[in-house]
Amino acid sequence: MTIYFYSTREKYGCFSNFSPHGFVLDNLYWFTSEHYFQAQKFIGTQHLEELRLVKTPKEVAKMGRQRTRPLRSDWEQVKDDIMRKAVLCKFSTHADIQEILLSTGDEELVENSPIDFYWGCGADGSGKNMLGKILMEIREIIIRENKSK
Repeated sequence: MTIYFYSTREKYGCFSNFSPHGFVLDNLYWFTSEHYFQAQKFIGTQHLEELRLVKTPKEVAKMGRQRTRPLRSDWEQVKDDIMRKAVLCKFSTHADIQEILLSTGDEELVENSPIDFYWGCGADGSGKNMLGKILMEIREIIIRENKSK
């Protein structure tokens, strides 16, 4: 079976980067994993702090996509690892959503985004679903860590 997620209002809404599950990473507090991810595009500039403090994940996503700020030159090489780091921190910080992630067993997780063909599956299902793949990786990491405790 496949578990599809997208909206934060749905059963698996906590899998969305827009879910209101903040965490501390790199010695800073982030309201959502979307805030962390978008801000990392501008590491070493004043834009990082500007994006970190934006009120909503929707707004920070929009700002992060604007090319009026200088995007870091290695972004395409590091973006998956940055997402992995943010998602691991989010699910390690919040026991309640970690439980939801673990409850999915070995089901395939798919971000059912009609517009995102990289992080999601895209409108026609042909997308890479990188967020779903990262969530499944994080699920395995947490299972392994729990076994070694």
